[in-house]
Amino acid sequence: MSIPRLIRISGSLAEAQPMPNAALYELTRVGYRGLLGEVIRVQGDVATLQVYEETTGLETGEPVTASGNALTVTLGPGLLGSILDGVGRPLGRMAEQSGNFIEPGASAETLDPAARWGFTPVARVGQAMQPGDVLGTVQERPGIEHLVMVPPDRSGVLEQIAAGHYCVSDVIGRLADGTELRLAHQWSVRRPRPVGARLPDDRPFVTGQRVLDFLFPVAEGGTVAVPGGFGTGKTVIEQSLAKYAEADIVVYIGCGERGNEMAEVLREFPALVDPRSGRSIMDRTVMVVNTSNMPVAAREASVYLGITIAEYYRDMGYRVALLADSLSRWAEALREISARLAEMPGEEGYPTYLAGRLGQFFERAGRVTAIGRPERSGALTVVAAVSPPGGDLSEPVTQATLRVVGTLWALDAALAHQRQFPAVDWGSSYSLHAEQVAPWLAREGGADWLDLRRAVLELLQRGREIKDIAGLVGPEALKDSDRLVLESARLVQETVLGQSAYDPNDAFSPVAKTYRMASLAVALHRRALQLLEKGGRFEQLDLGPARRALSALRTAAPDALEALYAAAEAAIRTPEVRA
Repeated sequence: MSIPRLIRISGSLAEAQPMPNAALYELTRVGYRGLLGEVIRVQGDVATLQVYEETTGLETGEPVTASGNALTVTLGPGLLGSILDGVGRPLGRMAEQSGNFIEPGASAETLDPAARWGFTPVARVGQAMQPGDVLGTVQERPGIEHLVMVPPDRSGVLEQIAAGHYCVSDVIGRLADGTELRLAHQWSVRRPRPVGARLPDDRPFVTGQRVLDFLFPVAEGGTVAVPGGFGTGKTVIEQSLAKYAEADIVVYIGCGERGNEMAEVLREFPALVDPRSGRSIMDRTVMVVNTSNMPVAAREASVYLGITIAEYYRDMGYRVALLADSLSRWAEALREISARLAEMPGEEGYPTYLAGRLGQFFERAGRVTAIGRPERSGALTVVAAVSPPGGDLSEPVTQATLRVVGTLWALDAALAHQRQFPAVDWGSSYSLHAEQVAPWLAREGGADWLDLRRAVLELLQRGREIKDIAGLVGPEALKDSDRLVLESARLVQETVLGQSAYDPNDAFSPVAKTYRMASLAVALHRRALQLLEKGGRFEQLDLGPARRALSALRTAAPDALEALYAAAEAAIRTPEVRA
């Protein structure tokens, strides 16, 4: 049979012939330099390949070698703390091989083949092993136990297993049918890992950001879209989530971002200190990096690589947060590949299957019971940034994302310019999870959580409407009650919803603190309204002491909160009408 050779090259796409037995998504080595590629279309004996590396210098007639395997990632101890490119190559070891620029055809194992790990078995010889059963444990990082599991597509009677220090490729055990078991196994990135059962969305993904947890909560295992233009604070929010959100493991995907922005993220993430352990946040983080100058095909693969790693740690029973920045760049890669394939374009040139691909990606989130024994449950929460051109939320990528996510945190450039952080627009944002997680939040915060949330949203919306009217007629023409609404809405915005990412006492707000601050702000508004109804005028209201008491709560140390709560309540109860 003749050797397959390139017959056409167009950017990151190439065609090879003859390849009559090529399989969809099969990996290939392209050209004399062995560029990594993947089969994305088969027509007769002609296979269309998307090449994950720069194709400059590639010529027709160069050979193509099929691997027989799909794009996979090696899953095992050593992933935490790693920085990978879009196809799973560790950038640190790649730099050691080829310097600051990756040479075409370069390759490196995802996991360090020389690292040795102490393995402690928990399974016994003669035990019938099912897919996902735990074979033993490895202490991957301080405080993080890595479960070594039977691969999801393997089962049988355990014939051999032994404790010791192993490399990821060493055999640690064997099934009766001869299947060798290792610390690591491979899994196709486009194939969702199986789960035992889906669990209800009744627990919140606590972020520590008051505007998110209180007004627009997301369920643990839920999905979030974070659209926002340049300068609205997407990166700062993601860093705050990585540091403070109630997640055991963080997987960050930098998809198609500018190189200088990714360099800044790579400098800042290792410098973040985990408040729970006192160690670098990288101890529980995996980063997948694909900058805008890298081939678009690798950009398209990077989100699948990241979510597969996240599913792996979810199956161990961990709560995993996947932070993707941004899906707009991923969609642009799909558009470019689709155009080169001469497919029928959809809206604004995006492929007609854009919404379907987004749906398949977000469906991999969820809170689940993992397969295998012992029984364990984990959660994978997806927070995906979207970068709509000009902040236009009606563009196709944002709209397709909103059809499949449960929560929207819409960032507003105007709020960002007012130094409001997080700059979440309460008029555009929403949460479909609020009702499901309300009982949990009521137990942790207060019984009237939902009613309080509704009152704050109404106050904010009414304040925005009155502000527009005041811009036309002037604030002096407003009724006293409307002027009070304006003042109360501003108090809620600045004191309750606003936070400082640089103040250790304000960067993270527990659920109980968020509830108390919101309830005090609403109580102040209602108390002031009572004074107006008794004949007082807005100019006579002295809200200063209560405002200062509420502001003091933001940056107060945890052990001082109870005294400050009492001081704020006293300031609100005291009649504050000047003569």
